[in-house]
Amino acid sequence: MIIVSKYLVPKGYTGFTFFPFVFIKDAYLCEDVFLLNHEKIHLKQQLELLIIPFYIIYVIEFLVRLYQYKTWHMAYRNISFEREAYRNEYNLLYLKERSFWQFLNYINDHHV
Repeated sequence: MIIVSKYLVPKGYTGFTFFPFVFIKDAYLCEDVFLLNHEKIHLKQQLELLIIPFYIIYVIEFLVRLYQYKTWHMAYRNISFEREAYRNEYNLLYLKERSFWQFLNYINDHHV
């Protein structure tokens, strides 16, 4: 389910996923198939990890990446979940061909 709210989406972001919802900053972004594909990848990741563990891992990995890269943006972009979503958001068939726990292939990947 998509929820449009410029107040719930943090400044500097266009959307985020909190299972089972996708929050989008502006209504026109509901037409952005690549953004929605990115967020659907996150929905799949969250389901695979039974939702709560996804958020725990996400925060821990963010903190490790923040220590590693020293900036919020670089830390965020290098979380394995984000790496997978950004690298595949333009492949609209990705979710059909994606392997289980595919995000693991992005943990030691080079930075974005």
